[in-house]
Amino acid sequence: MNIPRDAVLLRIFIGESDRWHHQPLYEAIVLKAREMHLGGATVLRGSMGFGKSSRLHTAKILRLSMDLPIVIEIVDSEEKIQSFLPVLDSMMGGGLLTMEKVRVIQYRGAEPGPAD
Repeated sequence: MNIPRDAVLLRIFIGESDRWHHQPLYEAIVLKAREMHLGGATVLRGSMGFGKSSRLHTAKILRLSMDLPIVIEIVDSEEKIQSFLPVLDSMMGGGLLTMEKVRVIQYRGAEPGPAD
């Protein structure tokens, strides 16, 4: 799979407790991105954050939150990202989507090690 040098980064901000058909929404999004042959996806779990409601979500010991911020990053061509947006719209109840142009410097798999 190739990603063009001039690509787009889609960033999806959701909550850890968000669901899609009884599975975590972040999992469903990554699996759908893979199914649609997007270049790759990474899920990042935040230790603290707030959204539109201004309610603070934190991983501090005394205020353990079960709804920590989740960010999913996906990089691919603008066309493929644009085709993914309607799918996201049907999956997400709330959250934030951002897109920005990025320059891909390198995209390759790891070299096999001696044990591979």
